[in-house]
Amino acid sequence: MIEQDIEQGLIQKLQDLKYTYRPDIRDRAALEQNFRRHFEALNHVQLTDAEFHRLLDSIVTPDVYGASRMLRALNTHQLATLLRTAHHIILHP
Repeated sequence: MIEQDIEQGLIQKLQDLKYTYRPDIRDRAALEQNFRRHFEALNHVQLTDAEFHRLLDSIVTPDVYGASRMLRALNTHQLATLLRTAHHIILHP
């Protein structure tokens, strides 16, 4: 079995679990752009580049569960205030 077969098998298993394969997301920049587009749409906000980078800095962590808890806990107003006023964001679970 070659690497491509393993990769295709993994993709198929994830699709069986109802994940959507996105061939257009091939690198980190595309992943971040996709996240930004969905985040802004779901929260009805338009972030500046600086705000978006602060958001990424605050949630890109090995503790994905902690980051998701933080995002769910903040409402849109709190998040907008946090992003517009914070120079350094310190998260506590």
